[in-house]
Amino acid sequence: MKKGIHPDYREVVFHDLTSDYKFVTRSTVQTKDTMEFEGKTYPLVKIEVSSQSHPFYTGKNVLLDTTGRVDKFRKRYGK
Repeated sequence: MKKGIHPDYREVVFHDLTSDYKFVTRSTVQTKDTMEFEGKTYPLVKIEVSSQSHPFYTGKNVLLDTTGRVDKFRKRYGK
């Protein structure tokens, strides 16, 4: 394999902002944020939906609208 062309594959903390759930996995995602998790410092990736907050996995039909798209749709097509 050629050297210098592959991204850095390392352990990263993903933080689900909706449910405040954090987990460590390996990824090539680039991020500038870091976080101390279980006594070790990892790069941090903030996400809005994970298996802990997604309605399919939790069994709850909760409408998560973090960008206002549902309200915009209802305002435009509402009646």
